[in-house]
Amino acid sequence: MDEERLRALLESVRANATTIEAAIDELRHLPFETVGDFARLDHHRALRRGFPEVILAQGKTPDQVAQIFRRLAERSDRVLATRVSPEMRAAIGDRLPEATYHPLARLLYLDRSPTQSRLAGIVVVSAGTADMPVAEEAAITAELTGSRVERIYDAGVAGLHRLLNQAEALQRARVIVVVAGMEGALASVVAGLVAAPVIAVPTSVGYGASFGGLSALLTMLNSCANGVAVVNIDNGFGAGYLAGVINRLGQGAEKSSVVSSQ
Repeated sequence: MDEERLRALLESVRANATTIEAAIDELRHLPFETVGDFARLDHHRALRRGFPEVILAQGKTPDQVAQIFRRLAERSDRVLATRVSPEMRAAIGDRLPEATYHPLARLLYLDRSPTQSRLAGIVVVSAGTADMPVAEEAAITAELTGSRVERIYDAGVAGLHRLLNQAEALQRARVIVVVAGMEGALASVVAGLVAAPVIAVPTSVGYGASFGGLSALLTMLNSCANGVAVVNIDNGFGAGYLAGVINRLGQGAEKSSVVSSQ
C-alpha cells in the first residue's frame, strides 16, 4: 500500500463508504505479511520509500517468486522482480499473466500506474551495445519508480563524437546514469560535461584484465570529475532506483520553492 491508496482508504472511512472493521482488515497486513515459511513481505516499504519491496529472483525458486509477486500485486500497482532468467520465466508459466518480461534486462514487472504522470529528467547512457542489459535494467527500474527515461546507447569514449552529438539531452537531464565496462571512463567524461549528478554503473563487460568489472569500478571510484556516485558492478537496478529517487525529490523541491516564492 502506498500513500495514495492509504489516503483513499481513510477518505472512504470518513465518508462512511468503508466500515472501520473493513479498514482494519485492509491495514492488518500493512507492516508485513508472511508468505509460507520463506518470505515476510514488507508492505510498509511503499509508504517509507515511495516504491514497494522489490523481488530479487536470484536464489529463489520459480514458485517462490510467483507467490511473492502475486501477493505484492494484490496491494500495489507496481511490482518488480530482478534477475529473472528466461528459464525461471518459463517455469513460472502463466501463473502471472499480467506481468511483463524483459529478457535483455532480466526483469519481470507489473505497472498499472498512469504513464502520463511520470516525471521527465533521467537519461541513461551506455558505453557499448554489450552494456545494454545493465542499462535497460536501470532504465526500466527508473520508469517503474515514476520517471520518464531517455536512452543514449553505444556512445562510449572510443567514438566520443557519438556522445557529444547528444549534448542537448545530457544538459537537459536532472540525473544521468552512465553504464560502462572495459576501463569505465565514460562516467568521468559525462560528469565533466553536465551539472546534473551522475550515477556510474561498472559492468563486467571486458577482456581478462578488466577482472569482471573491477577495472571499471576502480576507474569510476577514482573519477576526477565531481558529482559522480558509483554503484556495484552490474547493479543497474540500484542505479535506476537511486536515479528515480533523486528525480522525484528534486522536482518536489523545485515545486516547493515555487510555492514558497509566491
